[in-house]
Amino acid sequence: MPRYTVHVRGEWLAVPCPHSTNTVGWLGKEAVRRYMKNKPDNGGFTSAEEVKFYVRRCKGLGLLDLDDTVEDALEDNEFVEVVVEGDIMSPDFIPSQPEGVHLYSKYREPEQYISLDGNSLTTQDLVNLGKGLYKIKLTPEAEAKVKQSREVIERIVKEQRVVYGITTGFGKFARTVIPNSKLMELQMNLVRSHSAGVGKPLTPERSRMLLALRINVLAKGHSGISLETLQQVIEAFNASCLPYIPEKGTVGASGDLAPLSHLALGLTGEGKMWSPKSGWADAKYVLEAHGLKPITLKPKEGLALINGTQMITSLGCEAVERASAIARQADIVAALTLEVLKGTTKAFDSDIHTVRPHRGQAEVAFRFRSLLDSDHHPSEIAESHRFCDRVQDAYTMRCCPQVHGVVNDTIAFVKDIMTTEINSATDNPMVFAERAETISGGNFHGEYPAKALDYLAIGVHELAAISERRIERLCNPSLSELPAFLVTEGGLNSGFMIAHCTAAALVSENKALCHPSSVDSLSTSAATEDHVSMGGWSARKALRVIEHVEQVLAIELLSACQGIEFLRPLKTTTPLEKVYDLVRSVVRPWMRDRFMAPDIEAAHRLLVEQKVWEVAEPYIEKYRREHIPESRPGSPTAFSLGVLERKTHNGHNHRHHNEL
Repeated sequence: MPRYTVHVRGEWLAVPCPHSTNTVGWLGKEAVRRYMKNKPDNGGFTSAEEVKFYVRRCKGLGLLDLDDTVEDALEDNEFVEVVVEGDIMSPDFIPSQPEGVHLYSKYREPEQYISLDGNSLTTQDLVNLGKGLYKIKLTPEAEAKVKQSREVIERIVKEQRVVYGITTGFGKFARTVIPNSKLMELQMNLVRSHSAGVGKPLTPERSRMLLALRINVLAKGHSGISLETLQQVIEAFNASCLPYIPEKGTVGASGDLAPLSHLALGLTGEGKMWSPKSGWADAKYVLEAHGLKPITLKPKEGLALINGTQMITSLGCEAVERASAIARQADIVAALTLEVLKGTTKAFDSDIHTVRPHRGQAEVAFRFRSLLDSDHHPSEIAESHRFCDRVQDAYTMRCCPQVHGVVNDTIAFVKDIMTTEINSATDNPMVFAERAETISGGNFHGEYPAKALDYLAIGVHELAAISERRIERLCNPSLSELPAFLVTEGGLNSGFMIAHCTAAALVSENKALCHPSSVDSLSTSAATEDHVSMGGWSARKALRVIEHVEQVLAIELLSACQGIEFLRPLKTTTPLEKVYDLVRSVVRPWMRDRFMAPDIEAAHRLLVEQKVWEVAEPYIEKYRREHIPESRPGSPTAFSLGVLERKTHNGHNHRHHNEL
């Protein structure tokens, strides 16, 4: 007999359907009837017959015709939602789908696998796992290590030794010995009591990243989890069954206990869980719909699932990858602005950057040369002001290599820490199979990723700070020689006036968000955990700072492209014309005032999806090959970059201002 899982006013109900001719309307009424039966006041209804409702799929929220038969309209065990007409959504209501449901209705189960061994995961791998591009399997070596560490735990239990977290309580209760008969209950109580987070749930992508990263750490073989349980966790990941994980509640030591406990709780069949098939539903129903069984925790396994820095670090990996993407594209956007403002390339001369050989600075200057070199890419705009009387440019253009450069170096530093952290064992106690013992330590402390992510936020913010000043120069006619706010008929039209205000507001907000979270610490767990990292907030605010940076640069990109309109018919360099064409494929020129926000969002999407980089990168790399033949993309040091380029490029054909 087919069965359907139906969501009514926050309740999940399993409704069997005895006849293939039953309609969707019948299913809705039967679900309402069962809902009423479970409520002391019948849910405020007199009878199910009087209730007016509509029915929609949880996946994609597609409306269903009440007269269709369930056999024709639904798959067996599909998840549907009954929406009662006139209901007002409670602010505490958990919708069946997360925000951006249109992204998940297109979800396709991946066919490719990534093998995890606990030692070789990259930040990009983790982001790709979050996007649902891969399933997971363990390497044979990882399976062997997991088995060996589990044998140590089973020996401890069998010998009834007193070991923290295995046969004792936790935190302040570390000296309380637990009898063997209650060791499994101990682990389940740990997960339930520690599932105390608050706030919005992580998005499916971020939940998937968190789950994947925890699997990678468990694969190292120092956690004591059984291979059977770990395989169940992997099966849940591969089915995209993702527990409800509130984003707030971790202090970043002893690990990210609250969010990881919510992660573990869903895997045991309690709490809420999401999948593309079901939307949000009771975890037991979601697991059952995918043919999976809830995990039964054995001794040490609850602790193995919740002890570590994976919340901080998984969000940190997303932050560092997004930071890398926007930092690359910031150089392109700034180069376009420099063209519109008729700047010079003299400040990007390789000799300048060789005598101050920071790697990031040299690379940024190189990118500017690759986009603006007059010999390589003739520019009619540059030629139009070759003999102007300005001596040098403002710092916001002239100092891009120095300002953008340190951002690049900051990102590289943080990425190195994140890469180490995602391949580290962060449990307590640690299991060392080769020594046949467990050792208590402090690898769960999140200070490393917390400090790094605070630094990342401070570094990347500067891209927005300098970009906002360039937007001001574009919009200010006394600085740009362009129409005020980049629009004709000023006064009747306001143009980019408030877009610039938005950029200023985001930069100001970032100043507050850049205050380091990790300088704070509050003692917890009755002074047992008397120093913590506050890394969860470090990670979340770093992501917010980076999003603001993306949005400010989106506004600059739009402003620079609008500035180009007033310089026509003159053309800029070939790569920058390609960038202009890309923007114009989604945003038309600003001839008179219109609804601005969709244009900003469209430009933001181009940056998030790295479309601007994809357009410009071939020209940058071609220039690299022609001017630095010994190098490979990204390989030269800052010093060698300048030296090699000078050896292969005779003369410096800059677009000069006339220097008197």
